[in-house]
Amino acid sequence: MATFVDRVVLHLRAGDGGHGCVSIHREKFKPLGGPDGGNGGHGGSVSFKVDPQVHTLLDFHFRPHLKASNGKGGAGSNRDGATGDDLVLLVPDGTVVQTADGEILADLVGAGTTVEVARGGRGGRGNASLANSRRKAPGFAELGEPGEVLDVVLELKSVADVGLVGFPSAGKSSLISVLSAAKPKIADYPFTTLVPNLGVVRVDDHTFTIADVPGLIPGAATGKGLGLEFLRHIERTAVLVHVVDAATLEPGRDPVSDIDAIEAELSAYGGLEDRPRVVAINKIDVPDGRDLAEIVRPDLEERGYRVFEVSAATREGLRELTYAMAELVAAQRITAPDPEATRIILRPRAVDDAGFTIEETADGTFVVRGAQPERWVRQTNFDNDEAVGYLADRLNRLGVEEKLAKAGAVRGSLVQIGEREFDWEPTLGEGIDPTAGLRGTDPRITERSNRARASDRLAARKMRRQPTPDLPGYGTDFDDVDADQPADDQV
Repeated sequence: MATFVDRVVLHLRAGDGGHGCVSIHREKFKPLGGPDGGNGGHGGSVSFKVDPQVHTLLDFHFRPHLKASNGKGGAGSNRDGATGDDLVLLVPDGTVVQTADGEILADLVGAGTTVEVARGGRGGRGNASLANSRRKAPGFAELGEPGEVLDVVLELKSVADVGLVGFPSAGKSSLISVLSAAKPKIADYPFTTLVPNLGVVRVDDHTFTIADVPGLIPGAATGKGLGLEFLRHIERTAVLVHVVDAATLEPGRDPVSDIDAIEAELSAYGGLEDRPRVVAINKIDVPDGRDLAEIVRPDLEERGYRVFEVSAATREGLRELTYAMAELVAAQRITAPDPEATRIILRPRAVDDAGFTIEETADGTFVVRGAQPERWVRQTNFDNDEAVGYLADRLNRLGVEEKLAKAGAVRGSLVQIGEREFDWEPTLGEGIDPTAGLRGTDPRITERSNRARASDRLAARKMRRQPTPDLPGYGTDFDDVDADQPADDQV
């Protein structure tokens, strides 16, 4: 028997971008072939798409870790790497995609609805794309950007027109089995139905879907029984049908008290006050059940309910109930607002938005935040001095150096961009031609290669801050000094 799964946690990873290629064209009789390194391919993205043929999240339950393919690296002769294949995950209609913190990313309703949740990394540019009038033969290429990593929670809220609610063993599954072609499990013990059942009902020219919620009990909205797991399946229903048992033998139970208990749980769950209600008193084929239905019917009609006495076993009264449900569904569809067309939202960047921000932490580190500088850092090969110099030039042109100076940074200050930390060199580009060295080297960085590292300077600063007494001969044991020696020799 197939397992029904309506909530899963997925660990998604988009594909990484391919690295750019460093290559110089070499051909006989063409000594100045120039750079011909190709670009890396973009990584594949991860998307969700509604498929009418999918009805459960079972596949994701057994395969929660999903990853799109990576982009291929570039090659010589201006050959770009292949783009990674996108990963499109098929989900049922009514699936809600949300983060682990509960933030809703998308509510997927309607066949073909698609949303991208994890974007693939950009491919790095090869040295052919990085060449310009000053840097004619770059000795470096950009690295591929890592793909986005995201944990999402998928919750399935069944899209049905009519929802059947009631106590366990009230006969909801029996009603669906006789009203539609659905074949749910039916037995004579409580909580037979452990998953929602869906069925399609046709009445003349009307067609609507019907779903039952596994047996509700008092306290279901707080987690008792199965209610908290499956109450969300009636959020999208247009009509609610109270299925009550007229032949129950449990003490203290009758159709009126059952409806009051279920209404209390629906009110505690919230959001269902505007749904029209219908009452179906089931099991009137039992003699005592028919008598009880006739007794409670006036009380229920006084409350405003439309009451139908039915029997799933003999199919008595089902025709009237079916037409009533079809009438309410049709009326609800007419009053429902027309679906809005997809809006294209433009969010232009503000005129005074530099694309990054700088803030100083308590330990004196200047943290630069922004999508563009952080992407540049991720795509830089820090084993290549020329690539590091190119990054410094790009950050300078973006205005990072100017804002760091205004924020109070000085030479040697610790600057963090993304996951990288640097010693700030504000005059990196002054007076030196960055293209004067060999490929892969940068004279601006090479000439400062003997400069002390940040950790060494920090250790030296701590040593200087240690208190030292201003006494002559501090640290000398005068008991070991020979009094007969001259004073100059004793010091």
